[in-house]
Amino acid sequence: MNNIHNFFDLNGHVALVTGGNGGLGLAMAQGLVKAGAQIAVWGRNEAKNAKAVSELVAMGGRAQSFEADVTDPASTAAAFDRTINAFGKIDSCFANAGGAGARGAFVDLDRQAWLDTNELNILSVIDTFQLATRHWQERKAGGKLIVTSSVAALLGLPNSAGYCLTKSAVTGLVRSLAIELGRSDIQVNAILPGFIETEMSLNTPKAFQDGCRRRAASGKIGQLSDMEGIAVYLASKQSNFMTGQALVLDGGHSIFPL
Repeated sequence: MNNIHNFFDLNGHVALVTGGNGGLGLAMAQGLVKAGAQIAVWGRNEAKNAKAVSELVAMGGRAQSFEADVTDPASTAAAFDRTINAFGKIDSCFANAGGAGARGAFVDLDRQAWLDTNELNILSVIDTFQLATRHWQERKAGGKLIVTSSVAALLGLPNSAGYCLTKSAVTGLVRSLAIELGRSDIQVNAILPGFIETEMSLNTPKAFQDGCRRRAASGKIGQLSDMEGIAVYLASKQSNFMTGQALVLDGGHSIFPL
């Protein structure tokens, strides 16, 4: 009988985390390392990549970084090849890289602004997920596809229509892929974080931050450490019967009535 303390043991597991050199991505990588996983960190900034790897190694994990621009399919494919050469395989793929995209009044956003946001938050996920899926199909192995969406996919934000649109779109992608890939033992899920304290989120107006805190059931905003457990769960075998889901991690923000 397995001891409950071994339920989330990820020894021998290799996780790929795009945008893993900071913020939510690094937080998830830290949780995965604590559970025993090896980490492939993707990011555009070599200095940030190196710093993230140093932090993960200092925690006792094995980690390696790969320079990648996920908006460039050639860069993504090259980084994936280097990842497989270094680790031999991946078992989970966290498509976390993304961003706010174009901001502004809906009527003022030109076509290129929409295309750029789609490329950043949708096409990059598709490219990364395709590479991981082909890898598992070639190995005749299962795997875990996880995308970082946002609670904004449920709530909407003014002057951020592109962000809300793209974060909603990837939850639809998750449902479709869960059905298509389920027989191949590939589970596909999305994490929808609310307001989590990061360098990016703290660069928002204080009134917005106060509103997020007020709407949370706990009266608090999220900490980076809150991302660790959900990442470990979705990478582990304990989530094998969960697929096609959009898991909200927002402290109750999205259910608050006012």
